Amino acid sequence: MNDLDETDREILRLLHADARRPYSEIADEVGLSGPAVSERVSRLREAAVIERFTVDVDRSTFAGRVPLLVDVAVEPGHATAVYAALREAAGTQHVYRSADARVVAHVSLPNADVESWLADALDTTVVADYDVSVLAASDWTNDLADADLAVACAECGNTVTDEGTSARFGGDRYRFCCPTCEARFAERYEELADGVDRTDGADGA
Repeated sequence: MNDLDETDREILRLLHADARRPYSEIADEVGLSGPAVSERVSRLREAAVIERFTVDVDRSTFAGRVPLLVDVAVEPGHATAVYAALREAAGTQHVYRSADARVVAHVSLPNADVESWLADALDTTVVADYDVSVLAASDWTNDLADADLAVACAECGNTVTDEGTSARFGGDRYRFCCPTCEARFAERYEELADGVDRTDGADGA
């Protein structure tokens, strides 16, 4: 599945608003049977449009917790590993990885000792620098516009249709509008991976 029809989009909107909503209730909303909705959700998960169902717990509401925004500058070649480590770290609520080797995490800690938190979560030798801000407020929108539900090609940004492809690189699934874009992405990914391997080898020499 690469192209989402209006029924898929409506199912995503309903689940995004309440992931616990029964399939039978969704079926009534979109005019399908419960099993048909279940099948569509399974296809959306297989296509990695839906990554997981989870409960969004606001840890900052717990007693003694300090809500923080931690902006980490990472040494070249280590942003993916740092992102993965902080995503699993105790107290993390949300985490983001930018194209310029920065990882930003919204965390809720029993104190503001970010240095110890980072040391527990990852190898801090790959951290070039970090900034910490105390959050005064945060919110997350449940709005999903039609434009947000168009699957974009990881290489060129065009909309992915039924003619598109998908592939996994480094444990993440990417979608492409055509085999040519997939091949270009794979070539650049391999070149980057080779460069990182050579750098790591030189550092270890």
